[in-house]
Amino acid sequence: MPRSCVDRVPGETDRRDTIVNVLHQLFSAQLTIFGQPILWREIIGNAFGFASAIGGLRRRVWAWPVGMAGNALLFTVFFGVAFANPQATTLFGQAARQIFFIVTSIYGWWRWYAISRGHAPGTPAITPRWASARERLGLVVFWLAGVAVLQQVFFWFGAGWPAPRWYFWSDAWIFVGSMVATYAMARGWNDFWLAWLAVDAVGVPLLVKSHFYPSAVLYFVYAGLVVYGFTVWLKSSRVEAPHPKEPVVV
Repeated sequence: MPRSCVDRVPGETDRRDTIVNVLHQLFSAQLTIFGQPILWREIIGNAFGFASAIGGLRRRVWAWPVGMAGNALLFTVFFGVAFANPQATTLFGQAARQIFFIVTSIYGWWRWYAISRGHAPGTPAITPRWASARERLGLVVFWLAGVAVLQQVFFWFGAGWPAPRWYFWSDAWIFVGSMVATYAMARGWNDFWLAWLAVDAVGVPLLVKSHFYPSAVLYFVYAGLVVYGFTVWLKSSRVEAPHPKEPVVV
């Protein structure tokens, strides 16, 4: 006779409860450094982000899905209003940009994969280049206009604490700058490295002040990687010719 939906096999409920408890403990696991509690989610998410940055520097397609995994974890860290964090702080711009990263990463993943098809195994997915003057102007205008609009939007939503007005400008700068940098990376433009430096210049102080120390350390280390990556891409754009069979992908 089939079991009804209310009947349980002995021990089934206990096993489910155990699984739920284990997942909860993993989700809430913390590390204490100098008296400051830090979520392992933040550390692991940033580790994925750093690995993705290495893949981006090497122009490997796998950089995009690896980065998406880190974005999903960091979203739960920064969106403290829904997912508890030790800082009791919600960074709406930081949380929202993780969603944008995932969306843009799908585009970047598809674009780099489409371009790399037919390339020899182990070769870079794309050939980098500078954005044209028109493309660069579009990025700058979008960045400045986006910051002006979003800082007001973030202010209307509030931060869940009496945040000063500069906080919303900073969060908007980081959010829109990250959008610009990620899109430019997907396009294969050298300019994306410079955009990341501009984001880091504001992001590191904001994260330190908000006590998101692993993210602040990653941003600081990432700034050095960005400088190195910029030199690598710049050299490649000068010496590498576009692949003869490389398709035109928007």
